Amino acid sequence: MESLVKFVQDEFVTRIDLPEFAAGDTITVFYEIKEGNKTRTQFFRGVVIQRRGTGSSETFTIRKMSGSIGVERIFPVNLPALQKIEINKRGKVRRARIFYFRGLTGKKARIAERRH
Repeated sequence: MESLVKFVQDEFVTRIDLPEFAAGDTITVFYEIKEGNKTRTQFFRGVVIQRRGTGSSETFTIRKMSGSIGVERIFPVNLPALQKIEINKRGKVRRARIFYFRGLTGKKARIAERRH
């Protein structure tokens, strides 16, 4: 059954070419918003908390600070409204899911940049 689901996902779901990013990276996601009959592009810049799932059901979570309030947004990888993703900074973290980042504020919430 799993192989059938994987086959259908590979064949019929269109893949968007996204850059490679992981937890700890700071990225900007540009996506389209429809308001009535108009469309506009909005961006969401923040730190990747996690990537989860595989294939067409893969999602990634981004966290940013809006004033003193933390805002998280979950994006599906195959979202049709997704236009592009820019990688602003590569972060050096030891985990694939950095949920501990939610409890950090101020200077402790900084992530060291990964060297190439």
